[in-house]
Amino acid sequence: MSLKQAHAFAFSLASTLMVSIVIFQAGDGTMGVMPAGEYDGDANAIIHEVDPFPS
Repeated sequence: MSLKQAHAFAFSLASTLMVSIVIFQAGDGTMGVMPAGEYDGDANAIIHEVDPFPS
């Protein structure tokens, strides 16, 4: 998935699930999106974190 698609998907998930979502780059260069609480990969692979609760 492209970075633009990953951002759109992450914002949708964050607002629907009301949890923080991370956008990360996998080893093959593709982008992935998942809840921050479930991400256990390399912290350097995280591109952006979407927080549904703006401060």
